[in-house]
Amino acid sequence: MAANAPRPWYAPMLAQRGPEEDEVPATSSRIPTGVPDFDYLTGGLPAGSVVLLVGEAGSGHQEFALTSAVHLMLRYDDPRMHRFYLGSARGPFRYPKQVVYVSASRSKPQLLREIASTFDANYAKTLERHLTFHDLSPSYFRDSVVPSSWASLGGSVLSGISAERPAEGGPLAGIAEAVEQDGRSNLVIVDSLTDLLVRRGVEASDLLTLVKGLRRRAKELDGLVYLLLSRGVNPPATEQALYDSVDGVLSFSWTTNPLHSHRQRTMLIEKFMPVLSRMSREHQGRFVIQVSAVGGLVTTQYERI
Repeated sequence: MAANAPRPWYAPMLAQRGPEEDEVPATSSRIPTGVPDFDYLTGGLPAGSVVLLVGEAGSGHQEFALTSAVHLMLRYDDPRMHRFYLGSARGPFRYPKQVVYVSASRSKPQLLREIASTFDANYAKTLERHLTFHDLSPSYFRDSVVPSSWASLGGSVLSGISAERPAEGGPLAGIAEAVEQDGRSNLVIVDSLTDLLVRRGVEASDLLTLVKGLRRRAKELDGLVYLLLSRGVNPPATEQALYDSVDGVLSFSWTTNPLHSHRQRTMLIEKFMPVLSRMSREHQGRFVIQVSAVGGLVTTQYERI
């Protein structure tokens, strides 16, 4: 069953609106995801939310986070393209000032290369202009079999690139420091909880305590936090405890349809009271999603379940 939300590229009023119409009252409490039909049906996400994006490998949870980051930053680079991707979503909205990416094991060049090879070239360029990157690799790989040179950006005074230093207290403390330093009114992406849960020396109880504290602090920072988690790597009890520790859970998976021979990606709002309460019952189903190089992640229809 197709969603009734108008597709963004069909909206004729977009070319007639001026940039000043994007200004919203400071009291606005909703932040769009940048996925147009999803925003149309949900009205965006409450500011100050911590959202767990959990999914099977390649099912779309990372693509959702990156699509959201780029589409929201287009507001500052190209308001017309931003409105194109936002479509007819209801407002008023407030918008993050920048994207803060906290990575446990990947470097900034690695992330940008991956985006450039997956999406349109402008995605990586747009994100890089508005990106604050926290590389926790030195802390994550410290006291492991990984050579220290692999976990550092390296560099010297002559090259103009400073080497990364391990955060005191390890990667969990590094996440807290990054959010406290740069999280206010911004979109924060933590990539990923899976990396932390499989690392020797990181206790699940400590990570759960950090997430609960982050949920409390995020209400004051008034931005939006995405936590990435791969499904099936950790015990079900740990995953359920994480579900209970965040404001919302968007679940991504691969599904099959008896009428088709191919798999499809789907997204389900497993938990998010302020979002589900604003959606009509007929729309509270499973979203079918697609990922393309040009448009990133989009919802194509929804299914009643």
